[in-house]
Amino acid sequence: MAPPAAGAASPGPGRGRLAAIVLALAVLIADQATKLLVLGVDFAAGPIRVAPFADITLVMNRGISYGLFQQDGMGRWLLVAFTIVASLALALWLWRARRTVTRIAIALILGGAVGNLIDRVVYGAVVDFVHLHWGDWSWYIFNIADAAIVVGVAVLILESLVPRADG
Repeated sequence: MAPPAAGAASPGPGRGRLAAIVLALAVLIADQATKLLVLGVDFAAGPIRVAPFADITLVMNRGISYGLFQQDGMGRWLLVAFTIVASLALALWLWRARRTVTRIAIALILGGAVGNLIDRVVYGAVVDFVHLHWGDWSWYIFNIADAAIVVGVAVLILESLVPRADG
């Protein structure tokens, strides 16, 4: 019997699930640890330049992606509720997923979603701090959770475009 092809179902569902949960927890821990570090920095003198194209700066994002739909009060709690429901749906999807690549993608998204959820509950906003730029071009300010979510979604999209060997 030949070994499974890349991206095929993992050899043991329990072991694959555990690895995905560990990945989600690693994303969550890295996200929260970096946010705590940034929250301890005094930005009175402005952003901290770490490279010609990257600064560390603090932005408390009360909205959703790209700072859209800024929310306080009831809107904040609606975003919290939505994120809890989405995270539970992602956890169920991760539990049922059979392909390793799917589990990895979902784990990245889930870890990031929970990281941003914690911020919204604790601080009333998501802690963003990575600012990429070049010349007059400037990308939105983001965090590790955001990056994990983007990578996870990209992997799911790419996976959907690749034909599956099992059907």
